[in-house]
Amino acid sequence: MNFADRIRKDDKPVLMGILNVTPDSFSDGGKYNDISTALKHVEEMINDGADVIDVGGESTRPGYTYVEAEEEIERVCPVIERIKKEFDIQVSLDTYKASVAKAGLISGADIINDVHGLKWKEENVPFTMADVLKENSAGIILMHNRDNMDYKVFTEDVISDLNESIALAKNAGIADDRIVLDPGIGFAKTLEHNLKLMKELDKICNMGYPVLLGISRKSMIGLTLDLPKDEREEGTIASNVYGLTKGCRIFRVHDVKKNRRALDMTYAIMNS
Repeated sequence: MNFADRIRKDDKPVLMGILNVTPDSFSDGGKYNDISTALKHVEEMINDGADVIDVGGESTRPGYTYVEAEEEIERVCPVIERIKKEFDIQVSLDTYKASVAKAGLISGADIINDVHGLKWKEENVPFTMADVLKENSAGIILMHNRDNMDYKVFTEDVISDLNESIALAKNAGIADDRIVLDPGIGFAKTLEHNLKLMKELDKICNMGYPVLLGISRKSMIGLTLDLPKDEREEGTIASNVYGLTKGCRIFRVHDVKKNRRALDMTYAIMNS
């Protein structure tokens, strides 16, 4: 069953477990750099209830260090190949570079998680992310992002930006049933923006596509509760539960077990 079919099979929450194979991720950089450690963590997340594993080879935290495509490919592709070989699990590749996405899909990735929503132009590469996705049936997560915070009417501008990404996908022949939206909490947004967007998530969910919420351990929680990144578990769970009640379907998390339990309990109440 492919990613699109899985998230449309029913309306239960889908958990995406985060696997950062980077030395500088804001939360767990360097912990899963070698394949054996990475695979052990994948097994733990699957046992804890993950439906998808999201593999990332470049941190996108504020102030991150840019990674050349060749190095990113060397980080993620061997891990993707081993995960697909050893586990029956969907794999998402967290990248905005077309060349990395192409290599990752060849290695077995089922989904591309693009933090620039198809809008990034990779230098010296003759094809775009949309071109890569046009050639196969992989899922695509279109995240909201932009180069500035010059919003006029904030939530409406976010929706407009997402519609631009959707248009890029549709113009490339990518079917609607392959598309997932991500409001991009923490990207090109102030704390006030992030809180407002959380409050108005239903507007994103009403756009007609499944919505992924990626809030795990982010600065919105740290700034709101005045907590370091390793003490944001409760804030993450509360935000995800709220997101589920507003219509979000997919939740990208570091701590799979506790979020699984909290979201399943909330789902049971909502559907009793």
